[in-house]
Amino acid sequence: MDRTALQFVINIMNTKTISIGVVLVAVVIGGVILFSGTGGTAGSTPARGISVVDGKQVIEINVKGGYAPRSVAAKANMPSVIKFKTNGTFDCSSAVVIPDLNYRTYLPSTGETSVDVPPQKQGTVLRGLCAMGMYNFSVSFE
Repeated sequence: MDRTALQFVINIMNTKTISIGVVLVAVVIGGVILFSGTGGTAGSTPARGISVVDGKQVIEINVKGGYAPRSVAAKANMPSVIKFKTNGTFDCSSAVVIPDLNYRTYLPSTGETSVDVPPQKQGTVLRGLCAMGMYNFSVSFE
């Protein structure tokens, strides 16, 4: 094999190696996004994560790479508590803002933080988001 043919074969092998590397990286990134739970539990989940304790409804929201559940249906005209649960949370979702309550806080990386919510009228939707506006959640009072 002459030098030009050998160089041609080496170039093809390098191109194939780069192509395979790009495909593998795409598959790994896709798998991480699919299985990481980043907002993956989004959607409307009436009564999920809600309990009544001492006359207050407790709305549990898990915080890590977003908020889960992202949408909750709660009972109107009842005092409520939103309980944020973190477990190794180091992303922007740990900086919570609830504009209608004039509430802002930084959640601990692991733990629980409770926010008292006064009784809300039927049809009210309380929205919250991370400080960067990337992740959000809502509580609809029905």
